[in-house]
Amino acid sequence: MEQYFKIVSDVTKKSTENDFMFAFFNGNILVKIEENSIKIPLLKELKQLNIKYDEQFFIGEINEISCFATETYSEFKLTEGFELMTLRDFAAATNECLFSAAGRANQILHWNRTNMFCGKCGAKTVIKEDEMAKACTKCNHVIYPVICPAIIVAVMKEDKILLAHNSNFKNNMYSLIAGFVEAGEDLESAVKREVLEEVGIHIKNIRYHNSSPWPFPNSLMLGFIAEYESGEIKVDGKEILYADWFEKDSLPNLPEKFSLARKIIDGVIYKD
Repeated sequence: MEQYFKIVSDVTKKSTENDFMFAFFNGNILVKIEENSIKIPLLKELKQLNIKYDEQFFIGEINEISCFATETYSEFKLTEGFELMTLRDFAAATNECLFSAAGRANQILHWNRTNMFCGKCGAKTVIKEDEMAKACTKCNHVIYPVICPAIIVAVMKEDKILLAHNSNFKNNMYSLIAGFVEAGEDLESAVKREVLEEVGIHIKNIRYHNSSPWPFPNSLMLGFIAEYESGEIKVDGKEILYADWFEKDSLPNLPEKFSLARKIIDGVIYKD
């Protein structure tokens, strides 16, 4: 049966032993390996491992089975069949449904972990009982999960695509130009600015492509396609080390297939 993750907002829902538990420890997700397949443990399996966990957050459903996110800060011993994986390794090894659920879990846990105290008065916060939010125990300031918008753009020059190597990329990987949207900035302006800042060229005919959450830790990637207008490629040598135009038959090492960058690249390069 094909798996499908659906976000459901119900902060009053309580977990049962047969619900999926997306459990994280030191930024890694706990998984169960069964018949060479990666699965998410059930709550009863966490109990069998004697894992002590913090708050549980109901994040949605996979084929009508409830999914919860939780985090543990205590060391525990893994039995045979269980592993801890980085979220990126998990994404590369599993399907889009499980990655979507794990990504939402990671974003909610990151928000919970980084908002233990009020940003206005510094007092302790508590989880609200009626919505996915935290409230200050002193000034009643309400804090919702934060999503940071970022643009990513495929710039085309006839049949060639602009790809760049960021200083943080491993394995000589090349990807699309991307960056966060500034306060007060519209999306099209952000696309133009990032391309000009990172590779020194001007673009035109910016078109929205699609979007995807990017839970590293809490971004929303907004994908675009644009056309080259003018200028010569000039990288800053710090953030972007190399950039060039590539044809379909000479592509460099590309991002993982689960990423929006790769989906856009494949879409524009292999559109025929």
